Amino acid sequence: MSKKNSGKTYDLVCIGGGIMSMTHALLLKILNPACKILILERLSETGQESSKTMNNAGTGHAGNCELNYTKIKEDGSLDISKALEVCHDFELTMQFWSYLTEEGFLSDSDAFVFPTYHCSWVHDEEQVRLLKKRYETMKAHVEFENMEYTEDFNSMREWFPLIMKHRTDDEHLAGTRIKHGTEIDFEAVTQSFMNILKNEFEVDILVDHDVEDVNRITQGWTVEGKISSDEKSFSFETEKIFIGAGGGALLLLQKSEIEEHEHYGGFPVSGKWLVCQNEELIQKHEAQVYSKASGNNPPMSAPHLDSRHIDGKKALLFGPFAGFSTKFLKKGSSLDLPHSVNFENIPTYWGVFWKNLNLTRYLVEQVVTGKDAQMEELRKFIKEAKSEDWEMQTAGQRVQILKKSKEEGALLEFGTEVVSNTDGTVTALLGASPGASTAVKIALDIIKQEYPDLLNSDEVKTKLDSMIPFWNKPVEGNEDEFRKIREQCLEKLGLAVTT
Repeated sequence: MSKKNSGKTYDLVCIGGGIMSMTHALLLKILNPACKILILERLSETGQESSKTMNNAGTGHAGNCELNYTKIKEDGSLDISKALEVCHDFELTMQFWSYLTEEGFLSDSDAFVFPTYHCSWVHDEEQVRLLKKRYETMKAHVEFENMEYTEDFNSMREWFPLIMKHRTDDEHLAGTRIKHGTEIDFEAVTQSFMNILKNEFEVDILVDHDVEDVNRITQGWTVEGKISSDEKSFSFETEKIFIGAGGGALLLLQKSEIEEHEHYGGFPVSGKWLVCQNEELIQKHEAQVYSKASGNNPPMSAPHLDSRHIDGKKALLFGPFAGFSTKFLKKGSSLDLPHSVNFENIPTYWGVFWKNLNLTRYLVEQVVTGKDAQMEELRKFIKEAKSEDWEMQTAGQRVQILKKSKEEGALLEFGTEVVSNTDGTVTALLGASPGASTAVKIALDIIKQEYPDLLNSDEVKTKLDSMIPFWNKPVEGNEDEFRKIREQCLEKLGLAVTT
């Protein structure tokens, strides 16, 4: 086979054309315009795996409504540190988008970020007590000071009328609401960033380029693979590599053979949504409403009823429901999981399996569950939901992180993690939610690994302070500035709350 090489060598090759690579490349080009970047995508379009609109929750994850981000500690107090962390990181994303809008790079934010209420809703006596405790604890922090709480049926009928229809006074119900929540079309964000990178920064973006291997050479790395359209092989030389290929990142990280990949594994979980087909119902719901996962089910099973925008049209989704596939990408190979298992990580896989039997049970139940049972779950939200009004659709493929810890042994992680070698020449992003919402914070963490001297430059620090004011600053002690910056961001993005 002939081999294609453009003749160029790059400072950085980003593998994967989703929201992570686009955000990372755009932020880096703004901070260091001289950096030569190549983005490679295996599919014929960018943003078609985890970033695709139907393949993720579409929530601007800010800790407002996700009950699994707050946990009861052994002493009975509430730990909200995860919610605070996610909120801070999402605000960095909003600040970056606001900067891009102000500078004229973004003119279409109203096509990908939509105002929507972020609500939590619970429906038993114990959960009502816990939700009130969550509200009282969180409202004391500036990030959540606008949160509302109610046990009043009339208020809840206003907040989420579909859920409150046919409720009776003997039910124990409560809800919280934050008005400045967001719904985000990450596929549209990806496309907007791609256009900025190509048109404003002349970044090379190649689709149909399936990366199969990465190899260390004397002066950096080679990235090799095949072009889908003609089966020709390609090879590019680069100083550094970022692997942001969603679920496919683990296999490529392993092929780099850096020692940091050892003991990491991946557990694939597919997602499904019940999608409403009744336009009247779609128009009656204007919020993203999260509830509590049942029993010992994992956090990924927390149900939510969401107002969404799909392909420019308002939609209503309920889920997620889980499935199992050995693929690491929705358009991947059934051999992905077997190929990821090796001598170094077998103990990790085995240890996680025995420590997470409840997850195995949950997935088995989900795989064999039919639409009738799924409709019963929906009827906990909408009492008179009719099967003919809802259609099951497959969403994206997530790969949860499996890793080995000296203190706790084999662990299953539900977040995201940056893995890098000691010289910062190979960096990979593993994991799933709330990754897309916190893409700017993740991009900054990646740049710290790749170009530590860049972020130590006074010039770059000053630039970042103007672009992303809280990139290196805590909210605590800077509450007034945080309020001001948040308000400015909401206004610039057309999200300001007027009622």
